[in-house]
Amino acid sequence: MDKYIIVKVLCDKNEITNNIVDSVLNKRLVAGCQIYECRSKYHWNNEIEQTNEYLIEMRTKLSKFSAIEKLVKEIHDYDVCEISYVEISGANKEFLDWIDKIIES
Repeated sequence: MDKYIIVKVLCDKNEITNNIVDSVLNKRLVAGCQIYECRSKYHWNNEIEQTNEYLIEMRTKLSKFSAIEKLVKEIHDYDVCEISYVEISGANKEFLDWIDKIIES
């Protein structure tokens, strides 16, 4: 049985963020996305960097992760971008059925 997941991606440009979101939605790789503004601090080139970013959360299934990862890498401009996922557990049936209906169409 396919697992339900939330894919996470961070971007620092609104245009790239929207391009990723529109692309995964148009290809029906995800049922829906949320975009949050956040501040990130991280190690990069032996320095501690800080930037404003957009966190994209995408509701989908594990079987779609490889296609999402490939598409994000084609669009994203980071040298190393986070494309990770967490499994959805304890969700209501109607929500999971909605994911199935959208990405299996």
